[in-house]
Amino acid sequence: MQSSTSDTGQADAAYERPLSEELASVVAGARRRALRDGDRQIDTAHLLHTLLEADPAVRAAIPGGAGQLSRLLGYLVQRSIGYGLRWRGSVEDSSAVAPRRDGQPPGWSPAAATAMTRAGLRSRERRAEQVEGLDLLAALVRDHRCRAADVLRGAGVDADALFVCLDGFTRLDGPESALPPGR
Repeated sequence: MQSSTSDTGQADAAYERPLSEELASVVAGARRRALRDGDRQIDTAHLLHTLLEADPAVRAAIPGGAGQLSRLLGYLVQRSIGYGLRWRGSVEDSSAVAPRRDGQPPGWSPAAATAMTRAGLRSRERRAEQVEGLDLLAALVRDHRCRAADVLRGAGVDADALFVCLDGFTRLDGPESALPPGR
């Protein structure tokens, strides 16, 4: 078993963007969750589950308040105790999969690795110093075919509306040049 420091260091190196403290904790927690569940790879559902547990900003971004968040976490718990059996032993498939790069950390599904890459690109667009949990959440909801999106749909979360909300956050949180013309 790898240590959480090793997991975080691999993710930082592979995606060339430092992770916030919360997101570093998410990466380490997702690795532990995958190992505990008997999965060979961290998938996007592992990332989503741990992201919701570790990052208050991500929890606050879920539309529908505490009731929706409870349904979503309940759905994720069901997955960890048996729902995910249909996924066990398979590689997460997604239309958004980027080609594997040298240095990509081992033990990541292609969709999870793509989500981390997209999160890094989003943080760069915001001109942030670190990749944050909301960057990863935006990357997860962007890919409609990943397991995290499947979980969100199953729990009744409108991933498209969430993405639009998070996309607006990127423009408003980032530099003036990132705002659309006329703002």
